[in-house]
Amino acid sequence: VQLQAFGGGFVQAGNSLRLTCAASGRTFSNYAVGWFRQGPGREREFVAAIRWNGVSANYAESVKGRFTISSDNAKNMVYLQMNSLKPVDTAVYYCASATTSYVSRGPSNYDYWGQGTLVTVSS
Repeated sequence: VQLQAFGGGFVQAGNSLRLTCAASGRTFSNYAVGWFRQGPGREREFVAAIRWNGVSANYAESVKGRFTISSDNAKNMVYLQMNSLKPVDTAVYYCASATTSYVSRGPSNYDYWGQGTLVTVSS
């Protein structure tokens, strides 16, 4: 099972980025996929998660209304559209596959992780 996150970059505050998580080696129709991030000097935190069929999604309060998670089952990809980015959003962003279809905020409920992609937001 492999997950690869990409799409990070350097942007100015107020701009947008779209992250992509490409998955292989697992039938993801029965699992949730989440995005987490870890900023400088901070612990890894939950950002958003979605059930693979796109029926249910969950967001951290800090990104609600600005970020949107979506999935493309045919391509085995999950996206994180990030709008109105702020300097506090600067972090390495990771995608992860959950152990069940349950949309969870806890990292311990995810068993496969991508390598991370860096997002830097300047003020």
